[in-house]
Amino acid sequence: MSDLNHTPAQWVAVDWGTSHLRLWPMGADGVPLCRIDSDKGMSRLTPAEYEQTLLNLLEPYLTSDGEVTVVCCGMAGSRQGWAEAPYMATPCRPPSFETATRVATGDKRLRVHILSGVKQSEPADVMRGEETQIAGVFATHSKLDGVICLPGTHTKWVSVQKGSITGFSTFMSGELFQLVSDHSVLRHTLAHEGWDDQAFDAGCRDGAARPDHLANALFGLRAAALLNDLDPVAARARASGYLLGMEVAAMRDAWRGRPVVVVGDNAIAQAYATALKIGGATVEIFEAEKATLAGLSAARAQMK
Repeated sequence: MSDLNHTPAQWVAVDWGTSHLRLWPMGADGVPLCRIDSDKGMSRLTPAEYEQTLLNLLEPYLTSDGEVTVVCCGMAGSRQGWAEAPYMATPCRPPSFETATRVATGDKRLRVHILSGVKQSEPADVMRGEETQIAGVFATHSKLDGVICLPGTHTKWVSVQKGSITGFSTFMSGELFQLVSDHSVLRHTLAHEGWDDQAFDAGCRDGAARPDHLANALFGLRAAALLNDLDPVAARARASGYLLGMEVAAMRDAWRGRPVVVVGDNAIAQAYATALKIGGATVEIFEAEKATLAGLSAARAQMK
């Protein structure tokens, strides 16, 4: 039964990631009643645990006899998730409620739907969750003809035109930075926190100018630390710059002469925006949570 101190949710928006879970019980006015954060991401759950995870987090917002629609995006729809949701093939519009996968639940108060991901056959690529943020960007940028960059551990660069996804590329730069920082010889050289804007800018320019020298440039940081006492914070920022500069340069043909929308509201999004501006791109930053909620809300509206 709903807690007397909580308003029952009209529906629930869910972003189910690999390591984190975010839920928004939605009010009748379309505004979230709150945001609920959890570490119960896909990587920590078996398929049988998803329903109980939702119930534990949403119990205060459920009634004893009502049915609540839950619209999910992200890794809940992966092969290792709750129920595999099919991919839509590019070129396509962001997947809508029409192609969502209904998940059977034991508790009849939950009516769960998982949105489809997007796939690209050549070159092979996939996304889950980002397509919903793209739909959210389209909610206010319906005529966008450009590139949407979605930074993260695996960053997506998505070409869009007339409300459709025409193609995309995924870069593992974020994961490579983590691996280099924590598991390579550079773990002795790079600081774990802190930032140096000048070092990052220099790294971006070098990474873009000489992407084929990346492995050499990274070891150069180790040598500079040993021989010239390179500051660990500067080394960290420069290493990040090498990777992002290389990535931005690799996508130049996609964004040259076209606007770029970077989806994010953290330091990583700011770093991508800076790297793009150094390369000469026109950049706008779009808040990630706003994009996710707008995309999930658009899917819910299609249900009506």
